[in-house]
Amino acid sequence: MDVGAFRMRMESALPTRRAEEAFALGRAYLHEDLRSGARDSMETAITLLLDDPSPMVRRALAEALAASPEAPRHAILTLAADRADIAALIVARSPVLLDGELVDLAATMIEPVQDAIAARPVLSTAVSAALTELGTLKACRTLVANPGAEVAKVSLHRLVDRWGDDAEIRDSLLSRADLPGEIRQSLVRSLSVALGNLVSMRAWLDRDRATTVTRDACDRATVAIAAETASDDLVPMAEHLRVTGQLTTSLLLRAVCAGNAAFFSAALAVLSRLPERRCRELVFDGKVAALRAVYGRAGLPPVAFDAFMAAIHICRQWRGTIADPQARLRLTRRLVEDVLARYVAITDSEMNELTAMLRRFAADAARAAARAIAAA
Repeated sequence: MDVGAFRMRMESALPTRRAEEAFALGRAYLHEDLRSGARDSMETAITLLLDDPSPMVRRALAEALAASPEAPRHAILTLAADRADIAALIVARSPVLLDGELVDLAATMIEPVQDAIAARPVLSTAVSAALTELGTLKACRTLVANPGAEVAKVSLHRLVDRWGDDAEIRDSLLSRADLPGEIRQSLVRSLSVALGNLVSMRAWLDRDRATTVTRDACDRATVAIAAETASDDLVPMAEHLRVTGQLTTSLLLRAVCAGNAAFFSAALAVLSRLPERRCRELVFDGKVAALRAVYGRAGLPPVAFDAFMAAIHICRQWRGTIADPQARLRLTRRLVEDVLARYVAITDSEMNELTAMLRRFAADAARAAARAIAAA
């Protein structure tokens, strides 16, 4: 190829014609069987096109080269730093770009470029982390909806911190099978607060009633999430709830009455700062006196201890996985009834609040049992 003749021809041609030549040159470089000298000449011509004043020409070159691992590296890097529409073509497709280069490009904070990076078929945790920290709302929406994106746990937390109130991001995160329990619970809490504020603002319920309803809904969802959380992730979830002020006596009693003694043992470990294994042994097999000591160290109210023990006693009898939904519901109703039977005569204000919660919980369990029986 005569580079001088090519340059003279391009200088006299209209932009549309130059764009056609640029695309053809790029495809020929990638797909024709060329001798070393011819390939070098073509690469020189491609390099000259990177400085063409018409974005139409540079875009045509980008379209020709973007998807190929054989594209000249310097050409890809130059086009990736071009104006947004051209750069987006390159960063969305090019396998030539390294993670570090993608991270630097994400830091430009140009939305079309960030969005194109977020849509790449495969994204490493490093690039995903850069997008979760610096990406626009649109780019983060694209990232969480991308099944090829690896997103580290810390980055998922950051997404919730930045965009947890966005319905689209919240829905995409909740649909992820790999979402840790504490992050799922954060999103549910955010949604519960938003719904409570809406109900109160519209005067559908008075504020106190709306607060009770949304708190119960959030606690119910939290217990359900804990029941589906792997045992290794229960302590991090309990720690998250402690830090956010949600690890209450009411929540823990609800969890145990739902048959989830494992979550209670994880919470005891977090609150008492004792090894989780030791707390689990005490909850499932330990003596009452030893468990009472750890319970006190965790700062839980002494007046509620017998309520927990009543529920734990039944959990020990039913230890193991209960596959039948109706059996689980029967267990829940029995747990709640036994706990309530212990506290008919107690007037302590905190215990009254717990009793009211348990009565609501018992009503929910009864309705759920009826629906399950009807469905069966």
